[in-house]
Amino acid sequence: MLRVEAAYAMPDEQIIIRLELKEGSTVHDVLEQSELLQRYPEINATDSAIGIYGRVVPLDHPIRDGDRVEIYRPLTIDPKIERRSRSRRSA
Repeated sequence: MLRVEAAYAMPDEQIIIRLELKEGSTVHDVLEQSELLQRYPEINATDSAIGIYGRVVPLDHPIRDGDRVEIYRPLTIDPKIERRSRSRRSA
């Protein structure tokens, strides 16, 4: 059995679900077992970026013991623009 985590973060909440899956399981299997897609209907597995420890991977990517499968939300603002805006406000 593989022990993995599924993670999803919103601005005001972060959820991490620990799972045990059989050898040969994929990122898609983790998403299905975690039920994150059902709990958070705004997540679209085919359109959202999905990764393991910050590296985007396809849904058919095999998982390994200890992986953390992460669902990434789209950026609402360019980080560079936000930093400039904060810098101007504090000056």
